[in-house]
Amino acid sequence: MGEEEKMKETFFITHGCPKLTIEEVHPLHSFFKSWKENVYSKKPKAILVISSHWITDQPAVNSVHLNDTIYDYEGVTYPASLYQVKYPAPGAPNLAKKVEKLLNESGFESVYIDKKRVLSHATWVPLMLMYPEADISVCELSVQPHLDGMHHYNLGLALAPLKDDGVLIIGSGSGATHPSWDTTHDGDGVAPWAAEFDSWLDSALTNGRYEEVNECETKAPNWKLAHPMPDHFYPLHVAIGAAGEDCKAELVHSSWYSGVLTNGILSSGTLKHGSYKFTSS
Repeated sequence: MGEEEKMKETFFITHGCPKLTIEEVHPLHSFFKSWKENVYSKKPKAILVISSHWITDQPAVNSVHLNDTIYDYEGVTYPASLYQVKYPAPGAPNLAKKVEKLLNESGFESVYIDKKRVLSHATWVPLMLMYPEADISVCELSVQPHLDGMHHYNLGLALAPLKDDGVLIIGSGSGATHPSWDTTHDGDGVAPWAAEFDSWLDSALTNGRYEEVNECETKAPNWKLAHPMPDHFYPLHVAIGAAGEDCKAELVHSSWYSGVLTNGILSSGTLKHGSYKFTSS
């Protein structure tokens, strides 16, 4: 493959909620909508998304010819239109086989190819705005939150050769924080614990302290508050691993959630919308 077709970059994005696809005032709406113009102008041959909304015991990758849309809203009620929206991107069975092969060769003995699984909202929500034409093949990879950050970093290391095939690797979760929905914050502005976690993460990433990030369970301040369930954080580690230990991190979006979620129980100043680009050296 020609040098111009290779990918040097991987990304970790905050996918946001499904409503952002129809709410233009949402800060993530404009971020994703301007993706090709302001963030990443290359057109990938295929996209591999590590989805925070696909949890399995062992790595799993979907393999279909045409993707459909999962309305995995976890009990939250959205406008009727969000139960009809479709993102019919082509599937990528050959990419799924390559993912399985690379992971097997790197010591991940059990990799499941799911021939029925389609796209979670961690994938289709951002891609609807980033690549609205739905003309790029998309494959989804699961996370294993019962394991740790290093496990997911090693997944990324194994998948790094995909970049040479023109595959864009995107970890889709929530950066920096994804607290429980009943987490409260009575003061104005950002909750101090959330600001401390966000500051730690940004400093660690932009200064290349990836070993510290890989040990987030013990190194990160307020870890249990920021990510009581780490499914929304571990896609970050896959993106870092796929970019390589000498990669450079750049913050490409930063905003704090404000207002009230549809179910009305998450306080402002606790959920951070952070997204990063990692460029291989």
